[in-house]
Amino acid sequence: MRIRITGVVTLAALSLALTACGDGDKTTPSSTASKAAGGTLTIWADDQRSAALKPFAEKFGKDNGVTVEVQAVSKDLQTNFVTASQSGKGPDIVVGAHDWIGNLVQNGAIDPVQLPEAQKSAFAEVAVKAVTFNGQLYGVPYAIENLALIRNTDLAPTAPGSIEDLVKAGQTLKTAGKVTNIMSLQVGANGDAYHAYPLYASAGGYLFGQKPNGDYDPADLGVDKPASVEAFKKIAALGEKGSGALTRSITGDNAIPTFTGGKTAFLISGPWAVADIKKAGVKYDITPIPAFAGGKPAQPFVGVQAFYVASKGRSKALANEFITNYLTKPELQVALYQANPRPPALVAALDQVKGTDPDIQKWLDAGKGGAVLPAIPAMAAVWDPFGKAEAAIVGGADVQTTLAAAGKAITEAINK
Repeated sequence: MRIRITGVVTLAALSLALTACGDGDKTTPSSTASKAAGGTLTIWADDQRSAALKPFAEKFGKDNGVTVEVQAVSKDLQTNFVTASQSGKGPDIVVGAHDWIGNLVQNGAIDPVQLPEAQKSAFAEVAVKAVTFNGQLYGVPYAIENLALIRNTDLAPTAPGSIEDLVKAGQTLKTAGKVTNIMSLQVGANGDAYHAYPLYASAGGYLFGQKPNGDYDPADLGVDKPASVEAFKKIAALGEKGSGALTRSITGDNAIPTFTGGKTAFLISGPWAVADIKKAGVKYDITPIPAFAGGKPAQPFVGVQAFYVASKGRSKALANEFITNYLTKPELQVALYQANPRPPALVAALDQVKGTDPDIQKWLDAGKGGAVLPAIPAMAAVWDPFGKAEAAIVGGADVQTTLAAAGKAITEAINK
């Protein structure tokens, strides 16, 4: 699914990870630090990335005379990492989404990363922007992702020019008995702010204002502002008491199967959907999410996956060496792409995979002008109330009162 890689290390793996980190001088050169730390560098990552990382980790270990342990995870990784960090028993490196950064910095769980300007400029600009927080670089990025419109080209040969055109085409197919759903965009019982955001932005809504330097301003919450209320009125018109294009019956579990099963011609999703689409043999194309007619562009969130140095790791010199001088090589970033295809953040790696994967440029085109997913701690207060408000409105609830309640809940959570 989308960029939030969450995971719990299995009990056996967690035990191994917590005991693998020895004591050491965090400021000594890497060779000295590795000996003091028992020669072990521990990395927490999800299952797919763990598999891709292992051969490179082994080579790094051999080159540096240390042991590198890559621990596979499955869920709640961010929470478990913060908890382990606070007790001084976390890994040396953690792999996760860039919108974790505000929370991880607030909890003192990760350190800034020092990259020379030449290395920094080797990455896509949006990737560097995403991992920069309060003016400091906090991670080394390796993948970029965003939503797009995925279209069944047998059912819909031409990309719709607007959301209204998409709905009309979907309704025509449904009336003809060729599909059962106008489109597939996950909502579910609790909503989904990430997937709703492109439509919300196109209709004029916003989450946070921006400071003069471009950073998101948690003091300027837009969820219950007049422009956002008007935006949700447009979304409501797509809901269950409107055209029926959006419905709570489409969830994170069935959004992609609804498309791969031929029940709709249109899916709004990310790169993670492609493997299932190819497996199903559906002919498809990827284009930017269409905007409301006369509205603003449909901005998807742009997310970045990155590697972070744990502030309380026992092998910090090794961790910095790995992510600044090893992760910045195209070979490793290409391997990570092959394990879980998303556009690489390193331009040299991106150039390598473009030749064999025509979808890559299409994802990048769909993400142009997208909004970098807010990494400020206040964003954590947005997801649940916003999502529940979206679900209620899609189901027919009053827009004004629903958003007023959501805005109040978010503001109270931010100010706690």
